Amino acid sequence: MFQDKRLIWRLQRGDADALRLIYDQYKLDLLKLAILMTGNIHHSEDAVQDVFLRLAESFDRICDHGNLKNFLITCLVNRLRTLRRDGQRHQAAEFDEAAMQTAGDNPADRWAVVNEQMQRLSEAMAELPVEQREAVTLRFEGGMGFQQIARIQNASINTVQGRYRYGMEKLRALLNSEVDT
Repeated sequence: MFQDKRLIWRLQRGDADALRLIYDQYKLDLLKLAILMTGNIHHSEDAVQDVFLRLAESFDRICDHGNLKNFLITCLVNRLRTLRRDGQRHQAAEFDEAAMQTAGDNPADRWAVVNEQMQRLSEAMAELPVEQREAVTLRFEGGMGFQQIARIQNASINTVQGRYRYGMEKLRALLNSEVDT
């Protein structure tokens, strides 16, 4: 937390190295969250890059936030929602029903899902409704509390808890059915 505040302070004073340090510290966490939420590596990479680009353009807005990671996660969720909405509007991409990309489809120098379990989890996550997927991902991977998720989703805590519970139940059912077959 102190290190984040120091990095923000440095960034606000024009230290270009601070942005690189923030990027290095949080890029993998954000990418993993985005992949779990979208099921698409390329869209996830684009969204994460957009978040850091916007951070570089508007770093002065961070000062009101106590937790840099939560701020970046909120930015990422908002960016993914915008991309999903735009994709539905233009029929260019549908995040919720897109076929999962496998690690073998990507060049070696690109981000990839190296682990078969991660791929199965990503496929199962793609089966969840968007709100449940967000709640599960933000709680499980983002380490956020239900109150924080409720603020991001603009919903009550009870609604978020229900989304999380139903999402986890569906994930268990999906993943257990794969093991049984």
